[in-house]
Amino acid sequence: MLTLKIEKRDPSQKLEELRGAEKIPAVFYGKGVESTPVSLLYSEFKSVWKEVGTSALIGLSGVGENKEVLIHDIDVDPITSQVKHIDFYVIERGKLMEATVPLEFIGESPAVKSLGGILVKVMRELKVEVLPKDLPQHINVDISSLSELESQIAIKDLKLPIGVRPLDEEEEVVASISQASEEEPEESTPADISEVEIEKKGKKEEEEPAE
Repeated sequence: MLTLKIEKRDPSQKLEELRGAEKIPAVFYGKGVESTPVSLLYSEFKSVWKEVGTSALIGLSGVGENKEVLIHDIDVDPITSQVKHIDFYVIERGKLMEATVPLEFIGESPAVKSLGGILVKVMRELKVEVLPKDLPQHINVDISSLSELESQIAIKDLKLPIGVRPLDEEEEVVASISQASEEEPEESTPADISEVEIEKKGKKEEEEPAE
């Protein structure tokens, strides 16, 4: 498990000054854990985030005892893509937790390769219950079983790591094969404006009382 070095942050400190020093303002909290403002080096966080993503456990050291956390929320600037703030959730060691794990699609589908089908990824992540020590970084979805058009993979078909229990219904579809439509869209005939105007004019003349 990768660890990030944090330091306690003065809430009155201007965040722009902190960011100007190549640091990220953050906070950690959890069940029975007081919400604590902290900061960490941007370069260190970026390196860890790139390697583990948002679903793996990360260690925090430097403020009190070492903690195991999940990234609960990240505020990213929509223009610069810079991380502006991070929420870390402190997990309870040895107790089941809920987490959302990314799905990684592997293999090759015969239905796509040979039959011209289209792979539809219905789900991109899976909500699970798991002990912190068993939390996977991702869950593989082997699409090589999709051999026919209209084939599907449901949650019940996934080979989940030991200790990982899905929280969604087992019948929910994870991926499927769709057949490309060969129907051509119908061409609509543009209305003839001159005929419409003539019809409207004729109707008006019929409605006028004869003198």
